[in-house]
Parts: sequence; C-alpha cells; structure tokens
Amino acid sequence: MSCDIGMYGLAVMGQNFALNMASNGFKVCVGNRSPSKVDLTVRRAKDEKNLPIVGSTSPENFVSQLKKPRRIVILVMAGKPVDDTITALSAYMEPGDLIVDGGNEWYPNSIRRAEQLAMRGILFMGMGISGGEEGARNGPSLMPGSTKKAYELMEPILTKCAAQVEDGACTGYIGPVGSGNYVKMVHNGIEYGDMQLIAEVYDILKNIVGIPNNDMARQFARWNEGELSSYLIEITAKILAKADDVTSEGYVVDKILDKTGSKGTGKWTVQEAAEQGVAGSVITASLDARYLSARKQERIDASKVLTGPKETPNVSKPQIVEDLGAALYCAKICSYAQGIGIIHAASKANNWDVDLAMCAKMWKGGCIIRAKLLDKIQAAFTKNPDLPNLMMDPSFAKELNERQMSWRRIVTLCIASGITCPALSASLTYFDSYRRESLPANLTQAQRDFFGGHTYERIDHPDGTPFHCAWTKAHKDIGDISQRTAGEKTESVL
Repeated sequence: MSCDIGMYGLAVMGQNFALNMASNGFKVCVGNRSPSKVDLTVRRAKDEKNLPIVGSTSPENFVSQLKKPRRIVILVMAGKPVDDTITALSAYMEPGDLIVDGGNEWYPNSIRRAEQLAMRGILFMGMGISGGEEGARNGPSLMPGSTKKAYELMEPILTKCAAQVEDGACTGYIGPVGSGNYVKMVHNGIEYGDMQLIAEVYDILKNIVGIPNNDMARQFARWNEGELSSYLIEITAKILAKADDVTSEGYVVDKILDKTGSKGTGKWTVQEAAEQGVAGSVITASLDARYLSARKQERIDASKVLTGPKETPNVSKPQIVEDLGAALYCAKICSYAQGIGIIHAASKANNWDVDLAMCAKMWKGGCIIRAKLLDKIQAAFTKNPDLPNLMMDPSFAKELNERQMSWRRIVTLCIASGITCPALSASLTYFDSYRRESLPANLTQAQRDFFGGHTYERIDHPDGTPFHCAWTKAHKDIGDISQRTAGEKTESVL
C-alpha cells in the first residue's frame, strides 16, 4: 500500500498519463488485462530515469498496492469495458475510495455509474482528457466532473499533471458528475468544426487559388504567428509540408484517401445541441461533411453525372488569401459561440453551474483546440459571466462587423466556383440569423397553425398570449388553445 494512485488501462494514452503522473512525483501502480502492457509501461518508466511506476498482476493485486483512500484512473474503451473494469476493481475497494474514468464517455453513463458506486460509498469522477498521446504525457487539458469531495482527493494530482499556461493549470472543478464528460464532448464538437473550417480553407487555396503545398504550408505558418495561432493551424502547416515517406515523391497529404472517420463525440454534440434547443450549425456541417466523405464510391459515380459551374469568377488571388484569414477567424468565433452555448444550456438545465471562463482557460493549453483566441474568450466571460452569446461581447462584435465582407466574399466565391464550404457558410448564416431583429419564422409558425393548430403569438400582443386563426372555412374552433402549446420549445440559447 505505497502507491499514490493507480492507472488501469494501458493503451498509449494510459501509459503516457501514468508516466506523466510519475514525472510529477506521484508513485503510480499500473494495471491492465494483458500483462504485456504492464511490463511495457514499467520498462518505459525505467528507461525514463527510473520513474516511480510499479506493475500489478491482477485487479486484487493492483488495488492492494494503493494508499487509502485509494485513487484509481481508468482509461479503457467507453461503454461495457468501463462497466466491466469498474466491477473488477471495485470488488476490492472500500467506502471513501475513488474511481476516475478518463475516457470519452456519454455523460449519462457517468451519472449512472456514480449513483451505483455511491450505494457502496465509493466515489466516482468522469473526467475528459484532451491532448492526444503527447498531451497525456506532457500535460493535457483535464475536465473533471464529480462531487467536491472526489475532486479534492484528485486536485493535487490534476493540478500538477495538467498543461500549464500563464494563469495556471488547464484544469479545475467543472461541476457534478456528468459535467466533465459534457464539456469534453463539446470540446470535441468544436474540434470537429475547427478541423472542417481549416479543411475548407485548404480546399480553396488548393483548388481556387491554385498554390502548391509548400506555399500553403508557409501561409498556414504565417497565420499561426498571429491571431489564428492554434494547435490545429500549427500542425496543418507541418502536414502540408511533409514529403511522402513511402514513395519519396510528392506529399503525404496528397496520398491520403479523402474519407474522414469519427468516433461519436461529434454526433453526441449535435444530438445535444438539438436536445438543448441550441443552434450548432458549424458542428453539424462538419459532421455531415465527414458522412459525405465516407461515401467515396457514390461521389466517384456522382462526379460522372452531376456537374458544377463551367465559368468561375476571376478574383485577385492575394485578395482571396487575405479574405481567407478574416473569414476563418470569424467562423472560428461562431464555432466557439455555438459550442459554449450548448454547454451553457446544459449547465442551466442540469444545475451544474459551469464557469464558462474556466472552460476557456482549460482549453488554452494541452488540448487539441488550444488557440490564441481562447484568451479573448476567457476575458469575455470573466468580464460578463451572463453573456448571452460570445458574438455579443463588444470586442468580438466589433471584429465580426468589420470583417464580415471578407467572410461574405469567400462564401460567395466558393458557391460560384462549385467548391463546398459547409462550415464557412453555416457560420455566416448563423451570424446573419442572430444579428437580424426579424426573421421569416412568422411564416413558418403560420404554416404550423394552418395545418396543425399550433397557434402563434402576435407582435401587437407582447404578453405572449397564444392566438389561432381560422385560415379557411374548413378550419374549426380548436378549443382550449393552451393545451395546443403544451411541450412547445420557442426559447433557446444560441
């Protein structure tokens, strides 16, 4: 019973997080279903200056080597493997011990597990970990959701092992069980949107501007030196410049099949946006783009039948490049606004009291969506925690208003050229919908009342009184109007 913490599940992320904790002075016991992974992790620890990591031979042996109250992090595949692991380990645990699930898990599953373990007095934390293999080893963004008691048990380890930025560790107490998984889920949704936006900019540079890979790489590197600085922009520059390591001819990126995979968190985010009544069009567009990319053979067949425009606009290429930087920046603001809006709505619905400024701080280092832009997002929600939408912050509003014509020119150019830009156009449509005092939703609501008697509110009766119109002679009195509007959702957080 000499180890400070246990790490169970030793795929690369688990191994690296165990090494991270050991590097920060914590003695770690490691366990895994297959003994070979345990042996490998212990060897890696020895090779890295004899880091304090010890192996285990069984769940019982693993648990027995931990100090009380025991702290165990598990990193296994989401779903049933998590339940099976909890069952195996908890058989040897006691009241007051803590299990931390660090995987990408659907947040209701974390709530269920916490409730089941609570009946035995065992604490549970659902914690999002972002940063990939490198982040897990050198400092990830850690997003924990648990009781305060469970968080206090883990706080010394989390604060030391998380990525560090100027104003502290990229972690903190998010809220009750479920909230940490939720914030990580939305983080991944924003990541989907960001990657799609960058892919669309790449497509425009390649197929409209027509510049070669090395020049594109240099352009992304220049963008990474300014306000667009981010991990994803940084690695895009490196990816575009990487020569093919198989044939030594051309570039790796040009040899990669244009099919993008996904593991579920993007879909969850889109589902939650709908559930919370929040517009998530950029994330939705990015998910749809992945689904369409997967239908490669259909697209090959369609390319022989369906045609695009025969004439395309003749636009100054330097102007396009300049506009692209502004358009990407504006679209990123909208993508973050939507993701944060989803978190805010869920926090309100579940009484989580999530600090949105702290979410931005957590994402500033270690994680995949880390970006210079997050400093301004953190400042916006620190200044006004009740900000209804990121676009309403005076600084962001000014930038969006000043740069919108570049954004519009890029979307218009893509449409006229037959180049798809689903996320760029979705972000612009989101901006335009949000900034307009009046939308054509009055007609849509009239149609709903016409065919379904769903009622409507009138602009000359601002008290919200429902009305129904007998649109034709065939329409009859619908009786108690209030019963017709039960369950209606007309308010949401954008």
